[in-house]
This record gives sequence, structure tokens and C-alpha cells, in this order.
Amino acid sequence: MFDGEVVVAGHICLDVIPVFPPEGGGAVQPGTLVRVGPARFAPGGAVANVGMALSRLGCPPRLVGKVGADQFGATLLDLLRAQDARLADGMAVLPGETTSYSVVINPPGIDRTFLHCPGANDTFGAAELADLDWAGVRLLHFGYPPLMARIAADDGAELVALLAAARAHGVTTVLDMAWPDPASALGRLDWGTLLRHCLPQVDCFMPSIEEVRFMLGGARDAAPWTVAEVDALAERCLAFGVAVVAIKLGDQGLYLRTTTDAARLAAAGEALAAANDWRGRHLWAPCFAATVAGTTGAGDATIAGFIMGMLAGVDPTTALTGAVAVGACSVAATDASSGIPAWGAVQARIRAGWERLPLRATPPHWQWHAAPGIWCGPHDHEEDHS
Repeated sequence: MFDGEVVVAGHICLDVIPVFPPEGGGAVQPGTLVRVGPARFAPGGAVANVGMALSRLGCPPRLVGKVGADQFGATLLDLLRAQDARLADGMAVLPGETTSYSVVINPPGIDRTFLHCPGANDTFGAAELADLDWAGVRLLHFGYPPLMARIAADDGAELVALLAAARAHGVTTVLDMAWPDPASALGRLDWGTLLRHCLPQVDCFMPSIEEVRFMLGGARDAAPWTVAEVDALAERCLAFGVAVVAIKLGDQGLYLRTTTDAARLAAAGEALAAANDWRGRHLWAPCFAATVAGTTGAGDATIAGFIMGMLAGVDPTTALTGAVAVGACSVAATDASSGIPAWGAVQARIRAGWERLPLRATPPHWQWHAAPGIWCGPHDHEEDHS
């Protein structure tokens, strides 16, 4: 299914995940010793998380990333091969560079924290995809430029070049972000300017609410977001030239806003070539019920589910439903992808009446459509597609 039709490029690292006992979360405080279980090693970063999720769903992608010729790099490649030998084929191994790694502190009931070394991701540039054979590729997903120094430099000049090259081959481009260390040079970049430069070359932009509010408003606090704020941020992204904005809202689901410009959608590449039902949509999909073992990579799994929907040519309500369903599967395991079954099994669980979680508050002026389990916003143009 869709074999080789997706390229996943960008940030990759080795996740080191200490396993916490169920009662251990509340004890994580400065100056204390916290007893944990054995550490798990798992591929992490956008390339691994989205790539392995797609592979498990039945869409083996081509992965493009960089690792060092070191022990962490060897372990990372072995873990990719353990799932599918082809997943390591596009990875570059660089002597003298350091493999990126993250220590994932993910106690029960507390949002995760990362200790991160960017390593070889900092030298990733547009040249890494210069010799890629685009034949048969329908979609490029690029992830985590805020953790990649070279790709983000000069207001994202190399990221713009990379995305433009893909679109020149008729490839649909998908871009995800990450939360930079605010004390780092990357955290101090003018991300609003970078987005203005990059988003005209992005067909589908999939940040989290925290990432996009920081990049467009500079907010670094944990103040609750509002529906009006999400709407305003999505409108700004559309004004920059992107065709589809899908904002990840954590346990509150996935929000979608799409352009009303039919010509922009028509130029959105192979995966959205027949995208008439996507014009002028304003939708919100709540999460599915799940027993949460860990949230690492849940956003990336959600992206993988959304990509599967786009490749299948479904309408946006179906794509959103599949996206949050794959995200719910992901959190059933402590790593990013091992809880994800084949796409057919995900769809069967949805058809069987999988319970949806209620939102904390009903969004004002939105309408609930029970059959697909989707909220339709006041700017949704569904009636234009009947």
C-alpha cells in the first residue's frame, strides 16, 4: 500500500526512555533521586516517528536523515532495520559527526520533558535531498526544523529550497515543527519571518498549538489557548500561502483549516490533486479514548494517520478521523510507534464504534456531526461541496 510514495526527511535521533513505575510521576523534582525501571531505546525525531508509523500502517516510506558513525548511530539504524530493512537505506552515516539523542523523561500523568543533543541534524541541508529520485513520490514530509541549525538559518533559506525542489516534481509537501530550547540560538530566531518565507512552499502545515503560537506570537508560557486564538493563528498561516493547516491540540484533538482558493489546492501536489472537498474547510476532530502509556511521538503518529488519509484520497473529515485514531494507538505504548497496527485494523476499530473523548468545552458557534465524529466550524464551506 503506497510503497515508496512518501519521503520523510529532517530530524532523527535515538530516544533513551526510562520506564517509570505507575506511582512514580509525582516524585520528579529537582534534587531528588527517582527510581525507574530499565531504559528503552527507540528511534525518535520526525524521520523515525513518522516513518516508522507509516511503515506499521502499511506505507513503507523512504527515510532521509543523518547519523554519526558512532554507537548511538549503529543502534538507531539497527532499530530501523528491525522493523523494515528498507528504512535505513536512505540514511547518511557521517564519520566525525555525533548521532542525535534525546533522554525522554515521561512519568505517568505529567507532560514529557526532553534532554536533547541535536548532533548531525544541525548540518542537514537541502543538499541531502539533491540526488533523490523523485519518480513515484507523491508526498514529502519534513519535520522539526527548529531543532536543525543549518536548515533554519537565513530565515529558512535551505528549507525553502528543499521544499520548492519537491514541489517542482509535483510532490505534496507537509511540514511539522518542534519546540526549540528558548535559551538557544534557534529559540531566538524570528520564526514568524521564517514561516512567511517557507509556507508558500508548504501544502500542509501541521504544528502543535504551542509551536505555532510561539512562532507567530512569541508566547512561551503555558496559558490556556482559546478557539478564537487557534482560528486566528490558522488564518495567519493561510495568509502566508499554505493550502492546509492542521493544528495539533494534544488531548483535545486535531483542528483543520484549509484555503478557499481552488487554484492553490490544485497546485498542492500529487497527494492533494483531487482535493475539491478540501476547499474552505473548518473542522475539529476530538481524540479517541485510549489507555495512555506514554505520549512520546503521538503528534508524529497523528501526522502519519493524516498522510495516510491524503494518500487514500479521502475527504478531510475521514482524514482527520484517521489521524486522531492513529494518535490514540500511539499513546498505548511508551515509544512512538509500537502501539500502531496496520491501517486496516485502525479503520476497523473506528467502524466498530470506538469511543470519542469529549472536549473540555464546546467550541462556540461550532456544530457537532455525530456520524463522522467531527465538529464543523462557522467558516466551514461544506455546503459548497454538496
